[in-house]
Parts: sequence; structure tokens; C-alpha cells
Amino acid sequence: MDTDEELSILLELSEYDSFFDKKEKLLQSNGFSSKQRVCLWSPSKPGGTSDAVKVLVQIARIIHLNKVELYFADDARTSGEIYSPRNELEALNSIIPLIDTLLSSCKHPRTNILQELRTTILALISDLGDKKILGSIVEKELGCEQEEHLLEWGKSNGVRTQLQIAYVKGAGRGAIAEKDLKVGDIALEIPVSIIINEELVRQTDMYRVLEKVEGISSETILLLWSMKEKHNQDSRFRIYFDSLPEEFNTGLSFGVDALATSVGTLLFEEITVAKEHLRDQYGQLFPTLSDTFPEIFPPKMYTWKQFLWACELWYSNSMTIKFSDGTLRTCLIPIAGFLNHSLCPHILHYGKIDPATNSLKFPLSRPCKSGEECCLSYGSFSNSHLITFYGFLPQGDNPYNVLPLDIDDASCIDSTEDELTSSWTEHMVRGTWLSNNCNMYCYGLPSPLLDHFRRRGNPKLHTKTYLQGDLENEVRVLEDIRCISEAMMANLDDPSLYDDDREDCSWDEKLALEYKIQQREIVSSLLISCDSGIDMVKKELRKCMAEDIRG
Repeated sequence: MDTDEELSILLELSEYDSFFDKKEKLLQSNGFSSKQRVCLWSPSKPGGTSDAVKVLVQIARIIHLNKVELYFADDARTSGEIYSPRNELEALNSIIPLIDTLLSSCKHPRTNILQELRTTILALISDLGDKKILGSIVEKELGCEQEEHLLEWGKSNGVRTQLQIAYVKGAGRGAIAEKDLKVGDIALEIPVSIIINEELVRQTDMYRVLEKVEGISSETILLLWSMKEKHNQDSRFRIYFDSLPEEFNTGLSFGVDALATSVGTLLFEEITVAKEHLRDQYGQLFPTLSDTFPEIFPPKMYTWKQFLWACELWYSNSMTIKFSDGTLRTCLIPIAGFLNHSLCPHILHYGKIDPATNSLKFPLSRPCKSGEECCLSYGSFSNSHLITFYGFLPQGDNPYNVLPLDIDDASCIDSTEDELTSSWTEHMVRGTWLSNNCNMYCYGLPSPLLDHFRRRGNPKLHTKTYLQGDLENEVRVLEDIRCISEAMMANLDDPSLYDDDREDCSWDEKLALEYKIQQREIVSSLLISCDSGIDMVKKELRKCMAEDIRG
């Protein structure tokens, strides 16, 4: 707010943002600064708020870009396009508290403009949800007795919720809204007293043994505690452990056939590395602990199978929570584990204890209708990560389903270049169908990757003109990327992808096959984009050379 005459909102990019330099460059390239005041009304600009809304949202989108979204930022061809559903929800929700702060302190005679702006932002949030809803089908014939028992236990211990537990087709157990919920409503509230964290273990004999083990983490201590607590009939969390499945069916439980199917994919690498790490961790602890302290670590409770079950429990159900004292702790949250993941979640922010109520709250970032499944975001993860640690593939196109490329070459980086692209040291690709920018010098491919190969081909050439030198270098760039893509595709050739009896496969083979097909589709899109780009550039090169001949 500047004066009584002008009504404005200040949007500011935090100087502590991990990608401050890149975001500032992107803001500047769009005509904004890292501290941008947006005028809502002034005597010289008395019109409606529609223009201001566009500017506010455009700036907020850039401010809230994460690493992957920022890397692929040029995929949005115009300022009106969204980067991802997550980013759009984050951007829109970030504007609401700024409006509310002004409304609570504003003496301006035109506060109705702020109310109008707030209504418009909420409408945009609702519209986004309506467009992205894929529809969850509740399987009413499947009962949830154990889950309902847990819910009642939670309520008797202070849990407040506006959700019911049901089986959702294709997703297992899920949380369904009991009534229409709006932005800001608390869908679920869990008191700290029933959150499973390290403090519970500190007073046990197990903790006194484990704290002396060199290098052991609090997460590992909790994992070992849960392996035993699962069998404790007197545990205060007995009902919670009874509600957990006997098998989590994540990628960590893939059998030999499923692993064989996934050979050549990022999924195979991720599962293999994770399993090797867990095997090594288990081997460092057992049988030594069971041999030395058999009463605390009974051998029958601490088998590899039980250890893997506990690992899957903590990987797939734990949350990192910031407590009132400022410490971050990995926790299990009874009941909250029923909330499934979505690429367009209802709940974005849920990682901080409210000191006023000493509880963990799950507020809505977009509306959830009565009977609709209420989802949160597990994070901006690739599909290989979601299978490995959670055991599912998300519905819809995942903008974070990227394939990393090991092509870093620091020798090509010129410090005089535009930092927005030249300072990227990690490169990645994703399905080029996600890009709306297939024009010359873009082709649906990520700009940082293209610029990396341009510098490698000609470190002195920093232009993107239609002159012969630029165009010839561009052909080499696309041919290099095509060569990498061909090598990736060669690793994905698998006759089982064309089998008709896929329905007879086990759950893990189906997941492995589906993932392999998805990775092939990504690589195929790269090849198509490279071929299309090469044709486009060669056409321009022929024009250029023809003009040179004409002189």
C-alpha cells in the first residue's frame, strides 16, 4: 500500500530462495523485478482488476517454481500458461494471505477491489481443480472396519476430521470428504500426543542401546522400534499397527521377474541402489544386535523380511514435521497415512505443528466436494521414485517424471553467458508432449540442455540467428541429443512390452512393464522432437545458403 490514492500489492522473491539468481533473471526477462509492486487501482488506472490478476499470477508462478519447473520453464510458450498444477496452486494460494493482510489493515475507500480480487483468485483455484480432476471411484462393497476403528481411536484421542476412510479403485484406501470443503478449511487435525516420533523411543531400553551405535540415525532407531512395537499387544498404538497392511507392495518388494523387466530403466537403477543400501544397513545391525541383546532384539522379530517391511512403512507413510521447538523430525501420523498422492492435490502444506493448538493441521489449498477423494502431495517426485518408495504410478501426466542425463561438462560453461541457462550443472529430459514451445531453437526440448550442447559445439557462439554458422551448429546440437536418445532407446528394447497376456502378470511385473512403456514414450518423444527440429533447421539452412548464392 503506497498512499490513500493508490491500492497495490507487493510480491517479493525471497533472497534466501535456493534459485534466487535464476528466478530473478526469469522475472526480469518478463519485465518484473524481485520486488514487484502491482497496482490494483489508482486515479490514473481506474479500471477493473483483470490485468492486475494476470500480472500477480505471472509473478507468483515464477516465485514458486521448484527445480524441475524452473529447468523446463521455457516449455510454457506464453505468460498465460501454467508450469504445473502444483505451481499454480502454490502461486494462487500465496496471493490470498497478501490480500487478507491488506483487508485487515486497509483504510482505502476502495477495499471492494480487494474483495473482488480475492473472489477472482478463489475462482481460479476452483477452476484449476475442476479441470484436473480425474475422478476417484469409491468401492463401496469393500469394508473398512479396521480403518474405522482407527478413526474412532483417533477421535477419542483428540483427532478432528471432516474425512471418511474408504477403498478407492486403483489406489487402495483413501480419504473422502464428508461434506463440501473450501479453501482454508481444516480437513484433518492430529494432536502431537499421537504422532509417532523419536521422543517416544527415548525412554526405552532399546534407545539406550542404540544411541551408543556409531552413526545410527534417529530414523533408523524409529524403524527398529516399530519392528518390535508392531508385535506389542500392550502398545498404545496397537490399533494403528493393526490397520497397516502385511505387504506394502513398493518397488523395494519387486521380485526377480519384475526387476528383470525393469532392466534398462531408471526404475531398475533406483530400486537396485536402494535395496543395496538397505541390505548393507541391515547387515551392519544384524545379527550383531540380536546376538548381543536378544531380549531387546528377538531374532524372530528382526529378520530381513521384517526389516524391509518396516523400511517400506517409513518410506511410504512417514512425514517430516517441524515441531514447535524448531526441530525437524521424521514421524508416522496415524490416520493421515490414508491421504493419497495427487498431481493436483487439495492439501499442499501440512508440515508444521501449530503451537497454539499443539497439533498438526491439514488445510485445503483447493476445494473438495462432498464424496470426493481428498488428496495431498507427497512431493514433486519422478514416477520411478513413486514406484520405488510408494508403490504406485500417479494418474495423469507427471511433470516431474524426468530422466537425468549424465553429460555435465564444466569446460563448456562461459561465465559471461546468461546465467539462467549456463549455470545448470545437472541436465534432464521429460516427455516433449508437455511442452507448448516447439518453435525454432526450442523444439519442445529443455532450453538449458540445448544451450549446453550449443556451447559445446561452439563456445564462442552465443547467438540464435538464422545465419549459416548458427544453423549448422544447431543441426549438430540436435544430432547430439538424438544420439543420446537412441542409446537410451536401445536399452529399453524388450519383447515383453508387446505381450498380449499382460493381465496375467503379478502386481510388480505390471508396474515394471507400465513404467518401461512410459520411459520408452519419453525417449520416443525426444527422438521425434529431434527429427522435427533437424528438418526445421535444415529448411532454414537451405534458405540461408540459397540467399548467399543469389548474393
